[in-house]
Amino acid sequence: MRPGMRKGEAPKLFLGIHARLVFPDPEDEKAVLDLMRRFSSAVRFAYNRLLEGKDRKELKRADRPLCTLFRLNTRYADGAIEKAKALLASAEELGNDPRKVVFGGRGLFEQLKRKHLSGRPLEHLKRRWKEKRQGTLYSRGDGTKGGNLNLRLLPKDGALWLRVNLGDGSHAYALVKTGHPHLNLLLERVYASLPYNVELSLRDGKVYAHLSWGEALPPPVHTKENGVLGMDVNSDPYHLALAVVSPDGNLKRYLTISLEEVDAAPNKGAKELLLWKIAHQLVAVAEEEGTAIATERLKHLRKSRRGDGSGRWFRRKQHRFAHRSLLEKIHSLARKRGVEVVEVNPQDTSTIGMLKYAPQLSLSKDVAAAFVIGRRALGFAEKLPKGYEALLRDPSFLAHAEGFYPSRLQELATLKEAEKNRYLRRRLSREMGKARRALSLLSAFRGSPGSLRGSTVGRNPPGANPWRVLREALFLPLLGREVPRDLSPLKPVLNLAPPTLGPWERWKGSLGPHPGGGSAYRNVRFN
Repeated sequence: MRPGMRKGEAPKLFLGIHARLVFPDPEDEKAVLDLMRRFSSAVRFAYNRLLEGKDRKELKRADRPLCTLFRLNTRYADGAIEKAKALLASAEELGNDPRKVVFGGRGLFEQLKRKHLSGRPLEHLKRRWKEKRQGTLYSRGDGTKGGNLNLRLLPKDGALWLRVNLGDGSHAYALVKTGHPHLNLLLERVYASLPYNVELSLRDGKVYAHLSWGEALPPPVHTKENGVLGMDVNSDPYHLALAVVSPDGNLKRYLTISLEEVDAAPNKGAKELLLWKIAHQLVAVAEEEGTAIATERLKHLRKSRRGDGSGRWFRRKQHRFAHRSLLEKIHSLARKRGVEVVEVNPQDTSTIGMLKYAPQLSLSKDVAAAFVIGRRALGFAEKLPKGYEALLRDPSFLAHAEGFYPSRLQELATLKEAEKNRYLRRRLSREMGKARRALSLLSAFRGSPGSLRGSTVGRNPPGANPWRVLREALFLPLLGREVPRDLSPLKPVLNLAPPTLGPWERWKGSLGPHPGGGSAYRNVRFN
């Protein structure tokens, strides 16, 4: 269900068209710009009144300041309240203080505060700021009024015109210029007197229109009853990992789609086109297999900043990550084509994939994570293999892992004390924090034998999550990497039942010198 949708309301697919408005009469353009200025001021007024707890019905009445002070009719007043409510909801969703919203954009505001420009660059910046604050007009569609009463589209003599209600009984007319592929769909709505929303915006001295409407989604044809296409987005290498999971939870096939072409796009428009192309490829795979699509439910992705010691290369990988934009396109296109979309909890999907399915099925860690996402969408729980259960019950294995991190902490502290570069010191501090958390997790697990249960939903009531304990005990202390690429050494121990000679001793003898301990200790590589 779409956020903010009323309970019981059918989900809709929202379509939109961008168009340029051309005013044959300069007086009409002048009147519309004045109306946009008054409407923008009304949005700010309504926003402040909503912060004070004022009621929407009271604000939109014809005898209230929203109509009388800004000379708007009640429909324009209602549109101003809608825009204000959307800004308020956005601030709350992002965790920002609603009282500190900057109309016109905080980025432009901060640039103006710096006072570092002069001449034409300063004039250009001021014009952008003014257009952002004063260049908005919005009217919601109404089917009972023939589409949109204030901003109505009128086909005439093979052209499309927009009639703007100026609020005093007069109208202004503008020619709508667009070559958008959805234009015919919009014209069908105009001829059928169906509702459509219109929002005008001012950019570089020109008036643009965004025309949008909602259509009922087709019922899903490809559902998870036929299986699931699990999807995992990865930044290094930059690609999509896909796993087709059958209804019984088994892996049917897997593939990857590279995203490097997106990273090399010359501009934002080219990048958007490539993301849409990839979304079409993925949805086509789901249609071919007749399955639903399963993705992770991710709200926020961590972004490093300059000066935190993460390194330029790592920050570049993080900031090129078009995860949210790609997911929105995939979800929108899939629902339009009748493909069911399932979002799952992302917790520990990568960890379980790396520990269980990557060595077991000889998969990459990314495809293994996509497989776990698909299985979770089908409702399957992930149990610990017998070999891992034996490892977690082996005191010598846990003692070896727990003994690794104090030595690592001591080495990192020595390096930090000798390091003069403050950014590298921050990086070492971050690594020390990871080592302390890993040590704390291992200590908590050793003190709570009841936590051997293979939960995938976080911390168990008696103790620590066993999948995370295994990750901290196996990856760095034994495989030498925080995120190993080669997970094949884990395969021999996966499904071994505990014999007389435990799997830890047998595995330890076959591995030879462990990269996490002994003479090879200093060769351990961190991300």
